[in-house]
Amino acid sequence: MKLVQIYTDGACSYNPGPGGWGAILMYNGKEKRISGGEVTTTNNRMELLAVINGLSMLKEKCKVELFSDSAYVVNAFLEGWLENWKANDWKKQNKIVKNVELWKQLDNLVCYHDVQFIKVKGHSDNKYNNECDRLARAEVDKILGGQK
Repeated sequence: MKLVQIYTDGACSYNPGPGGWGAILMYNGKEKRISGGEVTTTNNRMELLAVINGLSMLKEKCKVELFSDSAYVVNAFLEGWLENWKANDWKKQNKIVKNVELWKQLDNLVCYHDVQFIKVKGHSDNKYNNECDRLARAEVDKILGGQK
C-alpha cells in the first residue's frame, strides 16, 4: 500500500462567515496542493472539508499519515468520539452531531483508507501546516474580495 502524507487546515472569517480550506498531499517526493472555500460556513466545516477533499484525491486505497491542527477533527478519531456518535445514531446528548453529513463522508473515507491522525500545533513552526493555512486564508480573501 502506498504511504501518503496529507496536511490540512481550515480558516473562517467571522465564524460563521466566509471560509476556506487547504490541503497538501505528499507522495514519493511530489506535492499536490488543493484548496477551496464557501461564502457562508464555519471553521469546523472547513477543517472537515480539508480532510475530506485531501482523502478524496487518492485514486486507490492508501496508508495515510494525516496531519491537522484541528482538535475537533483529530480528537474525533483519537478519543473515540466518532465511534460513540455512530453507536448513538449520530447523536451527542440526544442532538444530531453538528456537520453530520461531513462526518459520515469522512467516516467512509477513513474506513476505506488506513488513516493515522496526527495532531500538529497550529500557527507554529510546521512548514506544511503553515502553508495549508495560507491556502485556506487565500480562499477566504478571494471570497471577501468578490464581496466588495
